[in-house]
Amino acid sequence: MPDSDALSRALETPAEPALRTLPPAVAALLHELAAPPRLAAHLRLVHEVAGRLADWLAAYCPGLPFAREAVLFGAATHDVGKAVHTAELSGPGSAHEAAGRELLLAHGFTEEQARFAATHADWAAPGISIEELLVSTADKVWKGKRVPELEDLLVGRIAEAAGTEPWAVFLDLDELLGRIAEGADRRLAFQAAFPV
Repeated sequence: MPDSDALSRALETPAEPALRTLPPAVAALLHELAAPPRLAAHLRLVHEVAGRLADWLAAYCPGLPFAREAVLFGAATHDVGKAVHTAELSGPGSAHEAAGRELLLAHGFTEEQARFAATHADWAAPGISIEELLVSTADKVWKGKRVPELEDLLVGRIAEAAGTEPWAVFLDLDELLGRIAEGADRRLAFQAAFPV
């Protein structure tokens, strides 16, 4: 069973640069699940990056309606199923996706909130929302990984909403993602400091 003190440290330890605090309901759920500290650290990191993406999008395209709080919640819970499928914290696997959705629903969260746990790795599926694309992008770029197909989908959505050319959005988004990716080593080191 994971050490609850280590979990608390993963949820509260200051980082440089500073990390946003996870929503209280998410932190409480992680404690209730006795989630691995590394999972809590990972969720904080992706939550922070998703916040940066959402802040940028709100300023870049103020007319684009999107649910910023949903993006933050989705990032904070996207891998919660790894509390059950702990082997997927250090190895490949997708069992955590459906498990995370079911776990959130079983703990009283809505389908709208739980969807991110199931869709964060399935960003090419039909009907994926801009919120889901932002969470998927955050889940890649936090560690410096760039996925052109995913970024192209996000660029297309933003360009359509902004009524501008995709190449212009691409240049601006690429600059932001490049800046975020530069901090990947610090984020990876922060995550690795907590036990699985």
